[in-house]
Amino acid sequence: MDRNRFMQQMEFIRTIDKMKEIGRQTYLADGSRKENDAEHSWHMAVMALLLSEYATQKVDTGKVMKMLLVHDLVEIFAGDSYAYDPKAQASARARELEAADKLYGMLPKEQGSELRALWDEFEAYETPEATFAHTLDNFQPMLLNDASDGKSWREHQVHQESILNRNKKTAEGSEEIWEYMQELILKNRKKGNILD
Repeated sequence: MDRNRFMQQMEFIRTIDKMKEIGRQTYLADGSRKENDAEHSWHMAVMALLLSEYATQKVDTGKVMKMLLVHDLVEIFAGDSYAYDPKAQASARARELEAADKLYGMLPKEQGSELRALWDEFEAYETPEATFAHTLDNFQPMLLNDASDGKSWREHQVHQESILNRNKKTAEGSEEIWEYMQELILKNRKKGNILD
């Protein structure tokens, strides 16, 4: 065994445990508390396993799952940027690039390069896998918001226009999922959980 390689991997594994500490603004389905990044990533990986048949283009499900498991790891160093906070979103890209260099640089070179390539592919939003992964990344919080009776949307006074802007490319990943998401938006707008 290459002890140095092993210790690099151990340090990375210990570091990514911090994902459990990165709070998000979306509540669990029962509304009891907000989810963390690790829960969000796991939930979407399972969604990819179950819902890949609805991807607009044929996708490598395993690759989508990997992408979803690593795409938010950078938030360990960059922090979470709430989707409907323009100020946080304005600085997110620079913070996340710096965090990606630091985080993926901790691993042995080929492993760090592989995970960084998955993250870069997700960020570029160009391949069928990245497009579908983004669809799930937008769908998962919407599902939880609907299940918790719009708790996070109400807290942040989110407008329908903001949700539609965030999801302008979602149908590219899955038309069926986007149709269902539109039903959830309409339902929650009628209930007053989403503002006009």
